[in-house]
Amino acid sequence: MAVHDDCKLKFLELKAKRTYRFIVYKIEEKQKQVIVEKLGEPTSSYEDFTASLPADECRYAVYDFDYVTEENCQKSRIIFIAWSPDTSKVRNKMIYASSKDSFKRELDGIQVELQATDPTEMGLDVIRSRST
Repeated sequence: MAVHDDCKLKFLELKAKRTYRFIVYKIEEKQKQVIVEKLGEPTSSYEDFTASLPADECRYAVYDFDYVTEENCQKSRIIFIAWSPDTSKVRNKMIYASSKDSFKRELDGIQVELQATDPTEMGLDVIRSRST
């Protein structure tokens, strides 16, 4: 599976310049490549992010999660989410599962990885507990 250059460029912008709050990636089966489907503005909320994931199709996503530590320090973590809802087609799940590791290697700087089959598996509480 090829990775469109835009995928890496937008990720670097999120990581270095914090240009985006999140990026949703989609596999274009006909072109056999991963492309950027949606970019979230820095002001976007976590709800905006989860609303941008389709209910019945797989996606990869990266979310820039800000939090405050117990010592009152502002921190952020880059979270990679493999979104694979139970309602998606088996073929769709297989393509995303088999391409995940090679795609993730293209994105240098991911700090936390989550696999989610429904929204509760990637709730803010889950992300917070995995990030701190």
